[in-house]
Parts: sequence; C-alpha cells; structure tokens
Amino acid sequence: MALHGLEEFNRGEYFDAHETLETAWNIDAGSGRDLYRAILQVAVAYLQIERGNYAGAMKIFLRLRQWIDPLPETCRGVNVAQLRLDARQAREALKSLGPDRIA
Repeated sequence: MALHGLEEFNRGEYFDAHETLETAWNIDAGSGRDLYRAILQVAVAYLQIERGNYAGAMKIFLRLRQWIDPLPETCRGVNVAQLRLDARQAREALKSLGPDRIA
C-alpha cells in the first residue's frame, strides 16, 4: 500500500498519492505512520499548488512541519532530508510568487 503511494507521489499523482498514503497511515501503527502522514501532506500542498490555491498550499506547508521535522534523515528507505528540502524550496518559491502569480 505505502509503496504504491510513494510511486504515485514520485509520478506527480498527488491526489492519488494522498488517498493511498492516507490508507497506509490509517493501517500502520508503527514508525511509518508519521512518515506517511508527512508525505501525504506534501502531496496535498503540491495538489493545492496545481489547483491554484495559494492560501491552502501555504497552510499545508506550515502544518506539515509538525510531522516532517521530527523524522530522521532517512525513514523506511525514504530520503526524508531531501523531501524536507524539496518541500521547503517549493514553499519558498510559492511565497516569492505570491497568490497572484501562482499559476
């Protein structure tokens, strides 16, 4: 389940990745739970950007920090450090564009 969600995320299928990873998050009672939540939140932020929802994306990026920041650099084979960096860069790029230039 989780692997499929990661594949969807990597293909840029953010809506599907969110749905799949949410299911994995609900099933997993272990350490992967927080990882899946963090990745699905990044997917939601990216989806909001695709939909032109500046405020929604910025809100998700802010909320995301509570889940992604505590994770180790690598978790269950996922390069969390890179994911964290990519999400921060996306947030900064979005912030510099502002709501009028999100498209």
